[in-house]
Amino acid sequence: MMLTALGLMSGTSLDGVDVALIETDGKRVQSFGPCSYRPYTDRERSLLRQALTEAVNLPQRDARPGILREAEEVVTKAHAEAVAAFTAQNRISREEIDIVGFHGQTVLHRPEKRMTVQIGDAAALAKAIHIPVMHDFRAADVAAGGQGAPFVPVYHRALAQSLEREGPIAVVNIGGVSNITYIDGTDTLIACDTGPGNALLDDHMFRSMNQRFDKDGEFAAKGSVDEAWVARALQMPFFSLKPPKSLDRNDFACLKVADKAPADGAATLTAFTAAAIARIVPLLPKPPKSWIVCGGGARNRTMVRMLRERLAPATVEVAETLGWSSDALEAQAFGFLAARGLKGLPLSYPATTGVPMPMTGGVIARP
Repeated sequence: MMLTALGLMSGTSLDGVDVALIETDGKRVQSFGPCSYRPYTDRERSLLRQALTEAVNLPQRDARPGILREAEEVVTKAHAEAVAAFTAQNRISREEIDIVGFHGQTVLHRPEKRMTVQIGDAAALAKAIHIPVMHDFRAADVAAGGQGAPFVPVYHRALAQSLEREGPIAVVNIGGVSNITYIDGTDTLIACDTGPGNALLDDHMFRSMNQRFDKDGEFAAKGSVDEAWVARALQMPFFSLKPPKSLDRNDFACLKVADKAPADGAATLTAFTAAAIARIVPLLPKPPKSWIVCGGGARNRTMVRMLRERLAPATVEVAETLGWSSDALEAQAFGFLAARGLKGLPLSYPATTGVPMPMTGGVIARP
């Protein structure tokens, strides 16, 4: 049975809330609906940055001390506003939507401690929008010993299978953190985080230029890459670990480029993201023949150029050229995952998160 699912995603880049509608049975996507975006305000973004800092010492995953309680209220309100604006703009009634997939805002991801924390009050959101809300997608996986990330591979596989092209295919999502999905036929699905995505670059742009990100990669294009810095950074133990593996947004916060000119720092951090993605190739069963880039990094022309250089002779194309939406893909994925969760289908697998067996997940909050 096909379901109309609305996916909501607020990623580690802290830019805002993506909203996307899809029609799916949890196995394939019948159609893409409209999508929209509700940016966080400067005040909201500042509050979330504080929440990331304070979440480091959380004693338990449901604790909301200090600024975290206020941040959770802000996240919930922003998502409710995003849904209200989306349904009004597209003249969609709440009765037309079967389920909402609500990821929430990740403030802590420590799978080795069996802790992953996404703030956002699903019960309050369900009451505000009058639609059932599925949330807490990662908890069951982490509780069972999985990494709890990445969680979009089953959606990447559904999209890639519709392409009917020879594999292996790798889908790389460049958000705050970068992750890949390796697809080879119907049987092989491998996924992992590869390293930083836009997070280090965004933080650098904010500190050095008071800009939220490097638009189109134009600033990095003016700088020079410190290849020695990139090579040293790639010596960190994470990069030699085989999949599955996952990261917290702040795992590379110790890496600094403050001694460089701002443009050189941007170029170096962009190259680091591309090099970290390329570093996964020797750890895969076979080198991918084609790469599809989605997420915010797909709009960074300098990053895409660097990926093409480092991944040759494989082809590298951005999701839009295939009719996919880079911006809405993760939101679509959580609509897809909500549909799968409703049907008890697996959301994660041993080769995607390291969980001992295929796991379903998600908790439903009803209005």
